[in-house]
Amino acid sequence: MIEQAFVIDCEGVPMTAVLAAPELPPTVGVVVVVGGPQTRVGSHRQFVLLARALALGGVACLRFDYRGMGDSGGEPRDFEQVSDDVDAAVAALRQRVPSIRHVVLWGLCDGATASAFYAAGQASISGLVMLNPWVRTVAGEAAALVSNYYGKRFMSADFWRKLLGGEMDLLGRLREFVANVRNARRARTAGPAPTASLPDRLGVSLARVAKPVLLITSGNDFTAAEFLRAAESGYLAQGLARCQLTHHAIAAANHTFSSAQWRGEVEDVTMRWLMSNFPD
Repeated sequence: MIEQAFVIDCEGVPMTAVLAAPELPPTVGVVVVVGGPQTRVGSHRQFVLLARALALGGVACLRFDYRGMGDSGGEPRDFEQVSDDVDAAVAALRQRVPSIRHVVLWGLCDGATASAFYAAGQASISGLVMLNPWVRTVAGEAAALVSNYYGKRFMSADFWRKLLGGEMDLLGRLREFVANVRNARRARTAGPAPTASLPDRLGVSLARVAKPVLLITSGNDFTAAEFLRAAESGYLAQGLARCQLTHHAIAAANHTFSSAQWRGEVEDVTMRWLMSNFPD
């Protein structure tokens, strides 16, 4: 494996990047699109370890800091304003590893959503790896809380110990629960969301991508739960149906896959999916 750091020019602003590449010329390259606010290292060094694992498996992997993040210059920007950054990173990968025939974007949280937004307008992107994609809305968050949080809390001995011991604001928790139930009910009865909503816009982007997509979700994560609920219907469901979708769930994992076991599983699943979809 060869690992090298360098600077990418993005509209006159330097972006710090690190490339991990195999000894032999690879045909597949991965660009890690970080979720914010994160850097090219990732939580628990996840992106560093992923890049090295892919390189050892014969896949080049570039990770970088957006403008305004980490060691890159410029002003901070959110995930809907990083298309130029991703474009510059993809171009740098192709320039440094000219043997690459397939470029795949790999993103966690809003990095996954940003990847889909970018790939929708780029025929040169061969596929996406999306981990716990970000589709946060008020109604969606409430529905995820009602279905994934309150049931577990009511069955928890710790919850009842705090309640009976006077350590919990019962009226406040009841108001919170009722408000979330109302918001969740609105999400079920309001019909299709307006096309300006984040889940709808992601669905429209995925429909335009219409290529292999690996979706990895955590079983212990509100962001994943909200995405999976949104994906049951509407534009998001339609967009996923247009893609060649592979879904892998890690039941016990949290949002950032904080254990070595969960990170290792993500690496293995990603590598197997890449080799299956892009064997040449």
